[in-house]
Amino acid sequence: MLIREELEKKELNTLSPYASCAINSKGRLKEEEPCDIRTCYMRDRDRIVHSKAFRRLKDKTQVFLSPQGDHYRTRMMHTMEVSQIARTVGSCLNLNQDLIEAIALGHDLGHTPFGHAGERALAAVSDEGFVHSEQSLRIVDILEKEGQGLNLTMEVRDGILNHGTDSHPSTLEGQVVRLSDKMAYIHHDMDDGERAGIITEDQIPLRLRKLLGENNKQRLNTFVHDLVKNSIGKDHIEMSPDMEEALFEMRSFMFSHLYTSPQAKSEEIKADRMLKQLFIYYTEHPEAMTDGFAAMARKEPIQRVVCDYISGMSDQYCIACYKKIFVPMSWSKY
Repeated sequence: MLIREELEKKELNTLSPYASCAINSKGRLKEEEPCDIRTCYMRDRDRIVHSKAFRRLKDKTQVFLSPQGDHYRTRMMHTMEVSQIARTVGSCLNLNQDLIEAIALGHDLGHTPFGHAGERALAAVSDEGFVHSEQSLRIVDILEKEGQGLNLTMEVRDGILNHGTDSHPSTLEGQVVRLSDKMAYIHHDMDDGERAGIITEDQIPLRLRKLLGENNKQRLNTFVHDLVKNSIGKDHIEMSPDMEEALFEMRSFMFSHLYTSPQAKSEEIKADRMLKQLFIYYTEHPEAMTDGFAAMARKEPIQRVVCDYISGMSDQYCIACYKKIFVPMSWSKY
């Protein structure tokens, strides 16, 4: 018996009846031979980790643009924290950890440079709009591996596409990642905000502090325990009504006190203008993009390809491109 088949059999015998077992996967967009030692979800996880888009996350903004300090989160660190929280929840609920990890590691591959500021900029200038979850799916389906894509399973693709606040993943593993994403950024963005001196624990409403805990560690612990307690033995993932309300109250608090604060967003207007100007320039001069994207622009709608190109940039590469195009360089000395 192949090792993969043994693993698939183990999943069937040990996981929750509501878990997504690899042997029951709906398959891939393009049929391919299965691996002899890895299940399909293990294979998806490995493909994401080894992708270029995943590596670029280490140089993309989470909240603070170009923060001065070693401990502020990047998009990569956010992704890893989502994965860890989701794996903890999934382990307690006896769900498929490989599927959870693949969805979590891939959910933000489509994020732009400069975080949500970049996403809003591209959404504003592109006729087709721009949503990072849809871009994440486009990356794994089309853009990675020189246009071949990663050919992920339907379950991983569904979880990546539907991790947003108003979305509904079809698997319990995807539902776990969706809520873990919210818990993760509320936890670590608060931590980064406190480190930056922008926000303090005293500003959190007293009712929420009494309900959730007096610090980040306690609040995350409260959310995770509630999610596990209220999802055990169910065919869906849910928090208690009080905790779900508290989670979204904390989210609203973060938007009003951190995400839109003058200190945290003082540089956003620059990033917004930079991406919009780059978008206009590349739509008028597609040959200025790298060869692969320039070739793609001859076959697909130009705005779609320009969004692909810009959204794939790291923060620093985006700045370098802008300088090269728009900032006068010093004259050579003769």
